[in-house]
Amino acid sequence: MTSSPQDPLLARAAAWLAEAQSLFVLTGAGVSRESGIPTFREARKGLWARFDPEQLASRAGFDADPALVWRWYRWRKARVRAASPNPAHHAIAALERRVADFTLATQNVDGLHRRAGSRAPLELHGSLDRVRCERCGQRLPWEEVPEDLAVPRCACGGRLRPDVVWFHEPLDTETLAQALAAATRAELCLAVGTSGVVQPAASLPLVAKRAGARLLVIDPGDTVLGPLADLWLRERAGRCLPALAPRLSGAPGRPRRALG
Repeated sequence: MTSSPQDPLLARAAAWLAEAQSLFVLTGAGVSRESGIPTFREARKGLWARFDPEQLASRAGFDADPALVWRWYRWRKARVRAASPNPAHHAIAALERRVADFTLATQNVDGLHRRAGSRAPLELHGSLDRVRCERCGQRLPWEEVPEDLAVPRCACGGRLRPDVVWFHEPLDTETLAQALAAATRAELCLAVGTSGVVQPAASLPLVAKRAGARLLVIDPGDTVLGPLADLWLRERAGRCLPALAPRLSGAPGRPRRALG
């Protein structure tokens, strides 16, 4: 970031990050977009434009044409494989190493946070790194799925499906509970690249704020969370988060709490 009017805001954000002993981070599609991964709706172009979203990402759509759904997700997985973590992913992984009580929750299913070094992101909407059996519930790495089968099956005979949350499906209760607990105890909530409209994930920053946390939003575009934030940095995460990093070492604040 080179704009001098942003400097006081960056300094304030850096001070908050340096002070925080408990940090909750929520990331959305804006972070993945900077790695060249389109959002679900943006990806529906060309061949996929004629399909309704629920034909491609719902249980009803899967039951109606499982081969179509698998073609869609194999295409999406290929896009993810070709992408790399961007500076925002790496900066968030660096924050995890700095803050004693750190939780990252993401709405993204691409696995880029893990590839950047984040140790245990809460993947609220699942992950394209895995598939699961709709009969027995077993989860397998995506790489174990035979590419020559239009609709792969588990050893038990059940159909395999991408391990992601589809329309009309609930989030995993344990994952959501962990995210809610982390948001409730956070001193600072950092919301990055999320529109703030996809529930229930979008409510997590508000849970943190109601519990007393400061809310720091990083997003250049329209986001429901921006006007509600204590500080809104209207920049791309890939530029803003790395710009904060060199300021953290010199920012005033409490010493980091020892782990354990």
